[in-house]
Amino acid sequence: MDRMNDHDNDFQVLVENYYEGLFRFALSLTHKEAEASDLTQQTFYLWATKGHQLRDKSKVKSWLFTTLYREFLGSKRRESRFPHYEVDAVTPELPSIAPQQVDTLDGNMIVNLLEQVDEIYRAPLVLFYLKQHSYAEIAEALDIPAGTVMSRLSRGKAQLRGLISKESTADSQRKVVSVNFSRPNSSVSHE
Repeated sequence: MDRMNDHDNDFQVLVENYYEGLFRFALSLTHKEAEASDLTQQTFYLWATKGHQLRDKSKVKSWLFTTLYREFLGSKRRESRFPHYEVDAVTPELPSIAPQQVDTLDGNMIVNLLEQVDEIYRAPLVLFYLKQHSYAEIAEALDIPAGTVMSRLSRGKAQLRGLISKESTADSQRKVVSVNFSRPNSSVSHE
């Protein structure tokens, strides 16, 4: 038990010695207090889980600052690959689907409808929505400019919306067949 207390005390001393400097460094990178605090906490978390691997304890400070910087770079890479947008800012880009259409949508139907989208638009749609590629990655993969990627995505979404609308209209016109499993002799009824 004494060993655990020593470890806790060592960690507390480490935090006391380096927290302020790490936080200021993180703040200079992020320019936001909340993000700087998160980066600093993540750095100490990584120290708590991996710090024992550092052989030369005189390099703790260097390890902490390097780790914080790498975490910052990693967060920027994730942010550029998966940018965060407020819903209100991207509402025009979202497909407009009536509430009654949502009730009838299903993943397999969408994948089947996606197969009906023109190939020139289908590839960017699949790469963007299903494979989570950025515009730049799609442009590189398809060897087209990023602007072309954006216009193909827009046209592909419009084409898919039309197919969804047509499918949900056709679904509402089909007869619904339900099976009643509550009786020993299950019967099929047409509504």
